[in-house]
Amino acid sequence: MDMGRESRWEKDAMTVEIMFALVSALVVGAFVFGVVMAPALFWDLPPRVVKGLRWTGGALGVAAAVRRAVLVLLRHDRDRHAGR
Repeated sequence: MDMGRESRWEKDAMTVEIMFALVSALVVGAFVFGVVMAPALFWDLPPRVVKGLRWTGGALGVAAAVRRAVLVLLRHDRDRHAGR
């Protein structure tokens, strides 16, 4: 934990890092969802398979987005404590 008060610069840097984590997580999640759903766009698949791909893509997309956001924020915290 921080021993003193954070400067305005540190607060602004954290705000920027949080926004970067959220936006990049959204992009990664959408990409993963799109990759999983790609077969449904190119082939005429049964509705049950499309539904399965949608659920699988959604779950994997959310997992990838959460992972991305956590890794970005952990990297920022590690770098902040290292003095970078």
